Amino acid sequence: MTTGVRARLVRLLRRVDDERGSATVEFAMTMPALILVVSFVAASLGVTSQSVRLADAAAVVARQTARGDRGSVGPTLARLAPGAAVSESVTADLVCVDLRRQVRLGLVGEVALASRSCAPRAGG
Repeated sequence: MTTGVRARLVRLLRRVDDERGSATVEFAMTMPALILVVSFVAASLGVTSQSVRLADAAAVVARQTARGDRGSVGPTLARLAPGAAVSESVTADLVCVDLRRQVRLGLVGEVALASRSCAPRAGG
């Protein structure tokens, strides 16, 4: 081996030695950010799921109320949207139901969800 090749090899080995542990530091610095992003995505999916359930519950309750089946509204809400507050408005040809519910979003706090659905009145 010539002296020039040997010197280049020694410089290369020193450079590799100087960067030892940098991957561990980079991993340690990015891991909290990755955990935060994954947590936010999981919480968002949970809230979205609850929002869809609330919309479905509003549609079912509006149809039940419109056809005069008020007795089944309570059990339906207990099953599909427990803890939801209900308000309704009735016009000559429509029954509209508004549902509101607080959903816990992990460490961030609570999010207020609302959904409205209308159904034509029976016989109208």
